[in-house]
Amino acid sequence: MEEVNGDFQRLLKLHNELVRTIAKNDPLDYQFISEATGEIKKRAARLQSTLALGKPEAAEKKRETQDLEAQIAKDDLILLCKKIESFITNPIIEVPGTVDAKQLERARRDLESVVALSGDLKKRAEKQKH
Repeated sequence: MEEVNGDFQRLLKLHNELVRTIAKNDPLDYQFISEATGEIKKRAARLQSTLALGKPEAAEKKRETQDLEAQIAKDDLILLCKKIESFITNPIIEVPGTVDAKQLERARRDLESVVALSGDLKKRAEKQKH
């Protein structure tokens, strides 16, 4: 349980750092994006496993990552932040013991989106930081 709490807290912290990055009018820092999205992916994947939130349909995951272009835009980071917010504010997560099949499926989809998007953004940031 301590590891789960640590992962949630770190996800929130990274989310907030991304929001601050998005709010700036400075050029994107690809080194920071690479490191942050790498850690987001690691922690989201661990939460996915620990909370037994299996992966949703592969077609849905593929559809989301296909829409992303090679160049990272602030909109890509905003989408990742929205998925993190949606997962963390889900009633299944906020109020342990909540039983709702629709919310469980939404949490599953959101967390998988966080894993997929953060992985994709990390790869793209790695290419752009050189």
